[in-house]
Amino acid sequence: MTGVLASFAGRFGRVEPRRTAAAFVTGLLTELEVKTCWQLAENAGRTRPDAMQQLLYRAVWDADAVRDDLREHVAGRLGDPDAVLVVDETGDLKKGVHTVGVQRQYTGTAGRIENAQVGVFLNYAGRHGHTLIDRRVYLPASWIDDRDRCRAAGVPDEVGFATRSELAAQMITAARDADVPAAWAAADEVYGNSGAFRAHLRSQRLGYVLAVSRSHLVPLDGGKATIRADRVAAGLPASAWQRRSAGAGSKGPRYYDWAWLDDVCTDADPDDNGRHSLLIRRNTTSGELAFYRCWTPRPATLAQLVRVAGIRWTVEEAFQTAKSQVGLDQHQVRRWDSWHRFTTLALAALAVLTICAADATDKTDTGLIKLTVNEIRRLINALIITPIRDPAHRLHWSHWRRRHQARARRSHYTRRLNPEHKP
Repeated sequence: MTGVLASFAGRFGRVEPRRTAAAFVTGLLTELEVKTCWQLAENAGRTRPDAMQQLLYRAVWDADAVRDDLREHVAGRLGDPDAVLVVDETGDLKKGVHTVGVQRQYTGTAGRIENAQVGVFLNYAGRHGHTLIDRRVYLPASWIDDRDRCRAAGVPDEVGFATRSELAAQMITAARDADVPAAWAAADEVYGNSGAFRAHLRSQRLGYVLAVSRSHLVPLDGGKATIRADRVAAGLPASAWQRRSAGAGSKGPRYYDWAWLDDVCTDADPDDNGRHSLLIRRNTTSGELAFYRCWTPRPATLAQLVRVAGIRWTVEEAFQTAKSQVGLDQHQVRRWDSWHRFTTLALAALAVLTICAADATDKTDTGLIKLTVNEIRRLINALIITPIRDPAHRLHWSHWRRRHQARARRSHYTRRLNPEHKP
């Protein structure tokens, strides 16, 4: 834990916010069910939540600089030259219209259109482990077009509209510029269907295995002709399929049937000097198909592409872990800076778990599974973090919460009962 915290300690000019940031990250690692500033302050033994709130709102520190330090630390501890940069998005359901980026939009978290805030994240996945290393909040066009609304939420004037794939490209570029060791990129259909995103990865000389939709038009003969991806699959003979594992699952190897066509998908880009191909995955039970556009700067094997396709799912695991273990989705903040600050500290807490799990790997056969990040968190709470059980401290916070809630209730009632108030 100390290594992660020390990696960005120098970004705080004063000792108070530096100590508060350490207490904040430690609080995110605890077994608190709700991880807001109130709960984190109580857990840290403080008498008020002011310092925790100021850390997210008013304290002087650069969340992007802390992100950079954290990314460098992760790359130093988990670095793998054959690693995969995985991009994906996750949504948090929200009420109201004032929280930065919130509007009615589709989010995979709910599986439908909801009032939500969407964040795009970059996951670093190598042989030593995987963790989230970067983040961007998505601002819909309706937000960018309303500059007054943006200013009220603290969005810098220079921030313009960017699609989710453009945000993903920004994070990958930043990682490459920071010399994060990686050879591949992976993403789902939202990003794989974007020709601009694929071209960007090629300009970075980063091999990719990107999911595309079944209706995706596959270019043939240098783009002179196209054919739907599912039509390509329909015409394949039985001999075209090979059964291979996409990686180890909790119940054993994840076997699928794969077809690899390395003579299609040649985009009209003669200067990329790479190998384009189409990879098709078939579920061995249901027969369901999935399609991938692939490109490599050098010749690659089917086994390499299948491995990268399987690693894409690590980002889903990272989201689940980040939300259930370190409260990634429990931020109760409205403003641009506050979202980036809370999310960066949550990524730091997640990095603590991932690095500890990697360091604890025992290469000998003990008859036990490797320590998971969930188990690491339990051990940290049992052996390192000492919970405060002082009854006086707990009673103080009970009184503080009820007094604050009473004030808020009186304020709401006064506003509602004021004849001049217009609902």
